Amino acid sequence: QVQLAESGGGLVQAGGSLRLSCAASGRAFSSIDMAWFRQAPGKEREFVAAITWNSDITPYADSVKGRFTISRDNAKSTLYLQMNSLKPEDSAVYYCAARVRRSIATITLSTQYDYWGQGTQVTVSS
Repeated sequence: QVQLAESGGGLVQAGGSLRLSCAASGRAFSSIDMAWFRQAPGKEREFVAAITWNSDITPYADSVKGRFTISRDNAKSTLYLQMNSLKPEDSAVYYCAARVRRSIATITLSTQYDYWGQGTQVTVSS
């Protein structure tokens, strides 16, 4: 079992920055892949970014590429998402997710994640 708790969301103006954190407990953090997803009202949950257990691979959604950076600190069992140049369309509830290591081909699929946090709201005003 893995317990996940996000923090760092809030209200920010367009062009601003936020840093989300996700603290993990339970299973050895260094053995699990991690990801960020988001869901806006009336829309489906979408992939944002992921990071393999050893930080070797970090895919991003095209919509955030060049603006967001995913990272992890295995010593602190914490996942991060640095979000720069925020846009109103980035507004959503952001979720961190974890899965036991498996095929890299499925790392962007929400159905492949076993554990989810409760989410943190990010609102970007124009």
